Amino acid sequence: MSVDPNTPVLRNCIHLPLPEDELIEVTGKAKDYAIMHGAAMRSKTSFSPDSLNFAPFVLVPSSFPRKEFEKAVGLQPIINRLMHNVAHDEEFITTTLAETIKVDEFTANLFNIYRKVLAHGFTQAYSIGLLRSDYLGHVYEGCAIKQVEINTVASSFGGIATHLVQLQNFVLRELGHADKLPKMPNNNALAGLCDGMVKAWDIYAKPQAVILFIIEDVSYNICDQRFHEFYIRETYPHIKVLRRTLTDVHREGKLGLNKELLLSGLEVAVIYFRAGYEPGHYHSQDEWDARYLMETSLAIKCPSIQYHLAGTKKVQQALAQPAVLERFINDPDEIKAVGKIFTGLYSLDDNDAGNATYEMALRTPEKFVLKPQREGGGNNVYGLDIPDALKRMSRVERSGWILMDLIHPPLTKGYMVRPGAEMPPTIVDMVSELGIFGVVIGDADHIIHNYQAGHMLRTKLATANEGGVAAGLGALDSPYLIDSDDEDEN
Repeated sequence: MSVDPNTPVLRNCIHLPLPEDELIEVTGKAKDYAIMHGAAMRSKTSFSPDSLNFAPFVLVPSSFPRKEFEKAVGLQPIINRLMHNVAHDEEFITTTLAETIKVDEFTANLFNIYRKVLAHGFTQAYSIGLLRSDYLGHVYEGCAIKQVEINTVASSFGGIATHLVQLQNFVLRELGHADKLPKMPNNNALAGLCDGMVKAWDIYAKPQAVILFIIEDVSYNICDQRFHEFYIRETYPHIKVLRRTLTDVHREGKLGLNKELLLSGLEVAVIYFRAGYEPGHYHSQDEWDARYLMETSLAIKCPSIQYHLAGTKKVQQALAQPAVLERFINDPDEIKAVGKIFTGLYSLDDNDAGNATYEMALRTPEKFVLKPQREGGGNNVYGLDIPDALKRMSRVERSGWILMDLIHPPLTKGYMVRPGAEMPPTIVDMVSELGIFGVVIGDADHIIHNYQAGHMLRTKLATANEGGVAAGLGALDSPYLIDSDDEDEN
């Protein structure tokens, strides 16, 4: 991905570059601070369950427009309610995904579970959503935020993001810039998300019941998951937390007389999925059977199958149409506010509208990104690679994808610190993606809890398409809030 030389650069938090000796010293301290405070991950290249690397991070916080940050925070309860309403609209989900499930096997498998659960009636009326709405600033609209996606399953990094604020606070103090700290917003994502799970546990109202984390066979992002587990155990010591894979649930799990989920003799109140969002997590029919078992149980799911489907890209594309938003939001001002964060999203279904999108993508591919129905990153096709990708698909296969306008974020400059990278780090051009966490709990008719629950900032190299932290192109970060009338601090 090339960078337009005319792209605006946001003012830095502090003057860069740092003197080399100071940079080397503070980076070394920051690496140790990260490991000792759990801003860490297991290595994918030299994995060991007994060792950690620090998670890639940006040395000093990256600038983000205050007005847009506050807008995103203020919108989150509305987005929570929107997604809750979408998840409980059977007709909308069924109609919207009708073409997608013909060509996308994974989404079809999820939808089949949804259909079977619907046919027998939901055992558990309540769902909990731990959501994350991701945004980039768009320079062609004054850096106004545009939604990249909404995550309804395994919304990660709430735990580490909370600790990253302290890491960057430490670095700024070491560099003699403690005066900058008030412009770094507090981040209580870990507490907000975990308290949401506990609120669901309270609704279940069985004192001996446990919270179950569904995990991957190998958890590289172990600290983020363990932070959630340990917060619950330390803050609410009467609540036990289990960690099991889908395969484990198939082997150990069963339903009791009242359809309660029983695992190793323990009743499960809440299921928190940190796995199950991509095909690789389902090795055989056993894992799909385990997912179905959980969905038919009395446990409160995060996400329930309908919430999972509500997070698909195809649903996101449908919601970008004003007439569709009106189906789920009553307040005209809220409809307008949410509508403004959407960028252009286009169907590739085999019909007149989808065929027009196909031709548009072939004419001007540099304006777009092509997205499948997948979570977890690394699946999108960008710019000039789009025509070849589309031409390899049949008309029917295209309906498993959507086309989205490419967002052009402003640049920041800073030091990205990665395990094994050369020292000292060099200044690089970066772009930052803001994620706002939200918690929503309710049934089809009532929402009981709905609140914004902290944030994360994921910063990637400006030349990179994907920003995955584990993949090597992104790093964890925190926002340093700037106002348009701030003095230029460079």
